[in-house]
Amino acid sequence: MDTRDKILSRGGLHEVLEEHRHAGRRIVFASGVFDLLHAGHVRYLTAARAEGDLLVVGIHADASARKLKGEGRPVLTERARAALVAALAAVDYAVIFDGVDVKPLLREFQPDVHAVRAGDSRDSVPETELEALLGIHVAIVGDGKEHSTHEILERVRRGQSDL
Repeated sequence: MDTRDKILSRGGLHEVLEEHRHAGRRIVFASGVFDLLHAGHVRYLTAARAEGDLLVVGIHADASARKLKGEGRPVLTERARAALVAALAAVDYAVIFDGVDVKPLLREFQPDVHAVRAGDSRDSVPETELEALLGIHVAIVGDGKEHSTHEILERVRRGQSDL
């Protein structure tokens, strides 16, 4: 499948997910900004994919990424970030979304699993309140938050070459 075909609108994603649900596939949803894709992102998404049959990744739109990450971010546009994420073998589909909160997408798409990155405790994951309400399992996956786009950018700004 062409990487561009993996980036769907919300309406297109509804159609595709309905087909997969009908076929009995377990749908996993992960989300993030994914600015300057790094090893931590790849490990997170690979581990998320292992939680089910199909991985959908929500990518914060530029405006919401700026609210989450601050001035000067994102470095890459939402379309570029979506293309990079969609190019990963673990990712079946990507969707760009507005807003800093992923809960509306979980309500809208109702995946079987919501994968959050390791380093978060269950108590610190706000989406756990939807677990019982929607019947979504929250899985903490990947390695700890050992990688940081912010730290990479700081090292680049300082001219360090040990990236």
